[in-house]
Amino acid sequence: MRYWLMKSEPGAYSIDDLARDKREVWDGVRNYQARNYLREMRAGDLAFFYHSNCKPPGVAGLLRISKENVVDPTQFDPESRYFDPKSSREKPRWQTVEVEFVEKFPNYISLPQLRSLFSEEELPLLKRGYRLSVLPLSDDVAKKLLALAKKEE
Repeated sequence: MRYWLMKSEPGAYSIDDLARDKREVWDGVRNYQARNYLREMRAGDLAFFYHSNCKPPGVAGLLRISKENVVDPTQFDPESRYFDPKSSREKPRWQTVEVEFVEKFPNYISLPQLRSLFSEEELPLLKRGYRLSVLPLSDDVAKKLLALAKKEE
């Protein structure tokens, strides 16, 4: 099993939305490196749900990859902002995963907390200008995040 971090703006889709929906296709990723990470994910992997572009940004919960190698349906929809006219059903360019809700953390881990605990090498998300919406995490980083998220005050 591997660990990942997946970012979403809470105004677009939040941990509470996933808790309500239970399962969802993680669609709309249009960066090739992030797509390649999505292709590496396997059912059973765990991912930290990171709320971006909010105050404060941070890790809100945990999700599980429930289905791997899913063709992103938004690439074929001309009404979608994620439509890709160069993609075809015979040769889709964008794959993703289906995710399922695991838990919302009792302790939200804010970006300032992350900066105080991890280096940019440990957690590339902390690098200035880092834009990838999906990234792998080491077991050590994941275990620290889990401990912090569940730490009793």
